[in-house]
Amino acid sequence: MNEHYYAVIMAGGGGTRLWPLSRKSRPKQMLSLTGGESLFQAAIRRLDGIFPNDRIYIVTTEDQAGELHEQAPQIPVDHFLLEPKPRGTAAVVGLAASILEQQDPQAVMSVLTSDHHIGNEEKFRQLLKSAYDVALQGYLVTLGITPTHPATGYGYIQYGELLGDYGNIKAYRVQRFKEKPNLTQAQLMLAGGDHAWNSGMFVWRVKDILKEFDQQLPEHYQAFMKIAQAWKTSERSQVLHAVWQYLEVITIDYGIMEGAQNIAVIPAIGLDWNDIGSWESIYDLFPKDKYDNVTTDNKHLFLDAHGNLIYRASPERLIVAISVNNLVIVDTGDVLLIMDKEHTQQVRQAVEELKTTHPEYL
Repeated sequence: MNEHYYAVIMAGGGGTRLWPLSRKSRPKQMLSLTGGESLFQAAIRRLDGIFPNDRIYIVTTEDQAGELHEQAPQIPVDHFLLEPKPRGTAAVVGLAASILEQQDPQAVMSVLTSDHHIGNEEKFRQLLKSAYDVALQGYLVTLGITPTHPATGYGYIQYGELLGDYGNIKAYRVQRFKEKPNLTQAQLMLAGGDHAWNSGMFVWRVKDILKEFDQQLPEHYQAFMKIAQAWKTSERSQVLHAVWQYLEVITIDYGIMEGAQNIAVIPAIGLDWNDIGSWESIYDLFPKDKYDNVTTDNKHLFLDAHGNLIYRASPERLIVAISVNNLVIVDTGDVLLIMDKEHTQQVRQAVEELKTTHPEYL
């Protein structure tokens, strides 16, 4: 692939919606949810054949960098770009773009995630190659996922005119980018048939995304320029910490994509994608028994139970579920979580409560 093409993996999230399995000291991207490699390791491995290790960058927080580098020692240590504290994905993207522009003004960056499941990895690599070609035309490119239900936790992308075929993969101009709609809006967009979910994966030339920052988030842009100028000097850490604390916490979706004009979307059909953003998505990831129950091992018993998930990270306990439906039961040894599968998004609310009542369990 082109020598000016780089991968930037966002790996600093807390994964609070997968608590109690995901903890502050070991968030979800570091975990192996299905056995074998961690989500982070899988995110790096599926880049084989497109990005050599010296064109892969990881943006993470200072407290996660050590564990992540142990999991991926093949990535140069100076390619771990460290946020002093999380300030939203706009800050992640801007930091990486400004550093890449300094070393390669022709750089094209793919912004990827460290915590998604992608079943069809060959299709994923094809999409990245096509997105590169679209980005060279000056577009901010996003990968769009075909919606299966009116989700309110995703951004929605409305398809516009066809831009053309890029390696036998179609690209469309984006007519509208709507971040996290309410249920009524989501239902209307799903019924319309001309919307995709935003996968959170993007491809663009660094000069194009930095131009958007300059226009839409100028305070961020000025901060990134100061950081980039000091990056290869002894003042790097001092400047980074000094300006980072004043950055507004905002996502790239709200901060840039909703207001940008030159956006393209590539339908990621057949990708077998799951953002693993909740326990409900974990349920979707695993095979079901004939009663639509899911479990991660054989130490359980279901009786007259339907549509449940049992995720057991504690080997000691047998879990028996009798005459219950659509529950999520998570056992980590020190925490037992039980909830209705339709309310898995409320885990984040529980985590907020626990910050003041039982922070030792976070």
